[in-house]
This record gives sequence, structure tokens and C-alpha cells, in this order.
Amino acid sequence: MWSKGTIWTNEGKVGYDYWVKHYEEPSEMHGIDGGRISKLEIRKHGELKTLVNYDRDWDVEVPDDADVQAVYALLLKKYN
Repeated sequence: MWSKGTIWTNEGKVGYDYWVKHYEEPSEMHGIDGGRISKLEIRKHGELKTLVNYDRDWDVEVPDDADVQAVYALLLKKYN
């Protein structure tokens, strides 16, 4: 199943758009940390640059940015 949305940080001032493909059952082979997410993309709202990309393996890993890490953690909690 595909899910998408926007998560707002900094009291609603900065948004991050996400697209995530997740399954009902985890996958040791394809999921993030053996979980249910097989594809994930995160971009800053309104921008084209991909900040995080996982497509059955890491193409663009999570950067050392606190906001992006917080968004990633929320998505893992919800979908993985």
C-alpha cells in the first residue's frame, strides 16, 4: 500500500513531503531494518531535492539533520 503526506516541524513552519510503500507483513529481505517499509522518499515541502530515499536498499541515507531524522523516526513508528 502507498501512503503519502506532509509532516510539519518547527511549529508548522517547515514541511516534509513523504511517499512510503508499506506492507502488512515485515520483510527481512526488503524492508527497512526488516520491517514493513520497502520504499520511502522524503523531500522538503515544495522542493524537488530528495533528502531520503530507500528502494529496497538505501539510495540516499538519512542525513544528520535533526528535523529530517525526526520525520524519519515518525514514519518508522507509523509504517514500519
